[in-house]
Formats: sequence, structure tokens, C-alpha cells
Amino acid sequence: MADLPAVQRTERTDGIVRRQRGRTALTSLVAAALMTAAATACGGPFQDLGPLPPRFSGPPLTADAVVSEMTSVLAAEGITVARQPSEVLGRCTERLMGRHAPGTVDSALRAAVERARSEHGWQAGPDLGNGALTLTKGNWTALTALPAPDPGQGVESLVIVSLTCVDGGSPAATTPSAPAPTSS
Repeated sequence: MADLPAVQRTERTDGIVRRQRGRTALTSLVAAALMTAAATACGGPFQDLGPLPPRFSGPPLTADAVVSEMTSVLAAEGITVARQPSEVLGRCTERLMGRHAPGTVDSALRAAVERARSEHGWQAGPDLGNGALTLTKGNWTALTALPAPDPGQGVESLVIVSLTCVDGGSPAATTPSAPAPTSS
């Protein structure tokens, strides 16, 4: 290009630049057309499927009923637990804590879970991996972790069952309401 006059070099450079811009513009148009075609082919109009199903079926269960049921299921397998205070604002949670012999705690917890499923209508909850057992019933989820195999010489294994309310129950709903005052 060095042996061409300056005017021809400028015209030649302008031509190259214009062709590159033209290719870029054409490529952009093709890409936009392909994206539009893909969007219209894959993304048909939205279809209204109605309201979402409820997160649980049946009437909401009270905390007292769930705690009583889980306590009796665990007691049937020899695990004695006590209800811990649950003063978490805005959440419906309960916790049962107790101790059990380390050699049999694993089998006792598994048997309690099976008893809750077979005799009380609890369903298997989400699989959280090894060492966690979950159950669901109505608006409640129960979660317990299998304790460590050997907590130490002469120490009983700690058993914790966490109960969480999904919907429809507040801590205030677990206490009976006071009768309305009567006028005399």
C-alpha cells in the first residue's frame, strides 16, 4: 500500500472500514433475528394456572398437639424429652430435648420416626443426608439429627427434636383463649 498515492490509500482504507462495519451490522442483525425467533418459538404466551396449591393439606395443627404427639412417640421408644421454651417472635417453633443411652439412641430414634409414620400419619420429610431424620404432618416439620456414636464414658446422648410450623399457626394460637366477659 506504500506505493499507492495518498488519495487511493485513503479510499482503500475507507472501503475496508466500511466493509468491516457492514459485516458487523449484518452480523448484529442476524443475531437479533435469531434471538427474536428463539424467544418467540420457546416462550409462548404465559398461561394462568390458577393459585398455587397450599403448602400443607388438612387443617393446621396446634403446637400443643404436635408436641404432645411427638413426645408420646419418643416415649414409646424409651426416649424421654422435655419441651423447651420457644419465645421466638414471629415464628412458630418448638424444641424437644432429652437424653438417651448412647448404644441404642440411633435405633430408638429411627423406630420413633417409623412409629410416627405408621401410627400417627406423619410423612417422610425432605432428605437432608446422613444423620438427619425429617417428618412432615399438616403444617409442621419435625427434624432430628442422629447423635454422635460415642459421646463419652458414662454420658448419655443428647436428643433434640426441632419442630417448625410452616403456616397457619402462631405461638398465640397454641394457648386457649380466655372466655369473653359477660355483662351483668
